[in-house]
Amino acid sequence: MATTPINLTVMQKAAPTATRPVLLQATKVCKAFDLPDGKGIFTVLQDINLTIYEGEFVALLGKSGSGKSTLLRILAGLIPPSSGLVVSSGKPVEGPNPDVAMVFQSFALLPWLTVQENVELGLKAQGVPREERRRRALQAIDRVGLDGFESAYPKELSGGMKQRVGLARAFVMQPSLLFMDEPFSGLDVLTAENLRSEVADLWAAGNFPARSVLLVTHNIDDAVLLADRVLILGANPGRVRGEVRIDLPRPRERTMPGYEQIKDAIYLAMTNPEADVQQLVAGIDRRMEKRFPPLPHARIGGVSGLLELVDERGGAYEVAELAGELHIDADDLWHFLDAARLLGFAEVHNGRVSLTPAGHAFVEADILESKELFRRQALERVPLVRFIANTLKGSKRAEMDAEFFLDVLDEHFPADEAQRQLETAVEWGRYAELFEYDADRNRLRLPEESLADAPA
Repeated sequence: MATTPINLTVMQKAAPTATRPVLLQATKVCKAFDLPDGKGIFTVLQDINLTIYEGEFVALLGKSGSGKSTLLRILAGLIPPSSGLVVSSGKPVEGPNPDVAMVFQSFALLPWLTVQENVELGLKAQGVPREERRRRALQAIDRVGLDGFESAYPKELSGGMKQRVGLARAFVMQPSLLFMDEPFSGLDVLTAENLRSEVADLWAAGNFPARSVLLVTHNIDDAVLLADRVLILGANPGRVRGEVRIDLPRPRERTMPGYEQIKDAIYLAMTNPEADVQQLVAGIDRRMEKRFPPLPHARIGGVSGLLELVDERGGAYEVAELAGELHIDADDLWHFLDAARLLGFAEVHNGRVSLTPAGHAFVEADILESKELFRRQALERVPLVRFIANTLKGSKRAEMDAEFFLDVLDEHFPADEAQRQLETAVEWGRYAELFEYDADRNRLRLPEESLADAPA
């Protein structure tokens, strides 16, 4: 099967997108705020360089606290940078950017206005005549699938319908640039999936009412399904760590060749905040066979605790609600969710996690039974753990230097990530009592009770 290449460049070294015109450019943009009581300053963004070309869909991907929304507002001219320059259509941005329309996470509709009046709001501010406002508003409302709701008020609409009004209000302005700030995160998962698909279809059809799009998100699927380029932000302070170009054909599906590999590459970059993005993604084509899918770096205690929490709630629960109860970001749950899915203990559909029969059995088992169940699942579903266990069984001394396994992993992962993958595999294997690790000698070996099965 042919592999899908991934073109990765560090942003400051990225080549222009063909010969397309530049719509917006940010150069060395920084943003800092004074701390209370004269305790210094807090730097949110540092030396941001980015370019948006005509005809491209760009995703700005970063975890909470990376300054994504702050950067978006600077580019839109809603707040000024502390230093640096933003240029839009060849002119410095020194106030609200006339080339930009925005779609917000919070919908930002005026409750006393009807759908049509909300959509017409920007046109009215521009002095567009009433009949022209009406014609363009109705056209935009129809485009987002709200025909027949022109006279409804926001309180009569669902969350998804409110976000459609936000899209129509942006579309009616016919902007050069459409900015979308976490537009799907305030919706239930099914509604978000439908709306994301409709945005993707509009873009792929070539009749999108904006020349380019900049999407701010923390969701990797949003970025891979929609974007031509993904800019990965670091945090503390926010900075552009690197860029991933996505050449998958449209329309895109999660099951298409190359999708999971690109998602894995971005996942590795997001979970290795201090690593070089280019090194993390370089050589991903060598991993297309997926001999060793990346292991989520999750401790077994955390996975077990997650499964117990879901079991206490009837065996199925909304991920967002679970994160809210635990007072943590949903992003921080995904390491444990990914591990539970990989091991076959849980499934996640439409933002809802549910235990599998194996997951129920694991939660209800005593310590010995849970280890046995974990051992079976790891051998069946985790290639790296199975590879280490089988290699040790095939060794005459039933032990091997850990460097051997690192050398193998170096063919599949960057050096730092190879080390982390081995550490995770060793923790899982030790819990399952498939093998042991001698730290003094840096060697892996079979447990004493397994030596009878090793070659003489």
